[in-house]
Amino acid sequence: MFDRRLVQYFDWWLLALTLLLGAIGILMIHSAVNAGEHNPLAELYVRQIFWFSGGLGLMVLSFLFSYKQLDRWSPVIYGVCIILLILVFLFGKTIGGSTRWLDLGPFTLQPSELAKLGVILILARYYARRAKPGGLEAGELLPAALLVGVPFGLIVVQPDLGTAGLIVLIAASMTIFVKIERKTLVSLLVLAVIILPLGWFMLEDYQRMRVMMLFFPETDALGAGYHVLQSKIAVGSGMLFGKGYMGGTQNILSFLPEQHTDFIFSVLAEEFGFIGSISLILLLLLLILFGLNIAHGARDAFGTILAVGITAMIFWQGVINIGMVMGVMPVVGMPLPLISYGGSSLVTVLLAIGLLMNVSMRRFASS
Repeated sequence: MFDRRLVQYFDWWLLALTLLLGAIGILMIHSAVNAGEHNPLAELYVRQIFWFSGGLGLMVLSFLFSYKQLDRWSPVIYGVCIILLILVFLFGKTIGGSTRWLDLGPFTLQPSELAKLGVILILARYYARRAKPGGLEAGELLPAALLVGVPFGLIVVQPDLGTAGLIVLIAASMTIFVKIERKTLVSLLVLAVIILPLGWFMLEDYQRMRVMMLFFPETDALGAGYHVLQSKIAVGSGMLFGKGYMGGTQNILSFLPEQHTDFIFSVLAEEFGFIGSISLILLLLLLILFGLNIAHGARDAFGTILAVGITAMIFWQGVINIGMVMGVMPVVGMPLPLISYGGSSLVTVLLAIGLLMNVSMRRFASS
């Protein structure tokens, strides 16, 4: 029988916030792709409406059943994500030098986006069974590292260092939340200090160039530093109130690279200025606070860790994207949650928010 408490505990404010952010995203994509005349990307905002509608449908499905069933099914979901990543490696569609997509006919699927949820679910299951007051020991962290390492490796070879790094940040956030035994934590920090510098030599030439352009973009203003410089010009030119909707000159003249995806925040900053930028940041911060509150109110370890993982995903995506377009982080190709164009990314975020609602709706249940 249907439990009326599910409606009573439904998070209508979280739904309203999600709809608001999605609407802002569609409006900004409309502005970004309709700049100039005869723009071949002019209809992308219609596709975003389609993906947003479909994602809302999946979001509803994701909270119709108890999230506790995902505890049992998370290994299967994780396994499917790994299979999809292997299929990308074998049969993936290459765009712009990267092989990240599966061509499914009417649309393309980016499995690395779904892999983020797969990793969150499997780690929530694993940590929920091993969390203890003293923290996790080194031997308990090795299986978790393997669970993260497999999708990480498959995504790095695409190559998609941004998403691979995001998965590591999500996993690290969940691990720190669960708590690591002090001696193990010190050992890991020492190991990181030793290994991290070696990572520089493992990067591809273009990846090292992106890091260098973070500090010295002017040295190659028409090449590797172009993205960062044009984005900073757009953000700064918006000043306090901006130039008005669809009035950004950097956008209209197509100086902004990837203005409908990675650099959508630059479009918003130019058109709505500091006030609009801060307003969007506050809305994203509110979304993160909703997630943390849901994690705090969850009645079982799996629900708590699941909500923390999803919140970490939204937080790090927002921080990296905004930092990237403002020139304080390397350009790695990171979509802004619910705002940037991209079907796989949008649907993944909506599914994740649906799971947050799922945990919130069932917080009356006993553990």
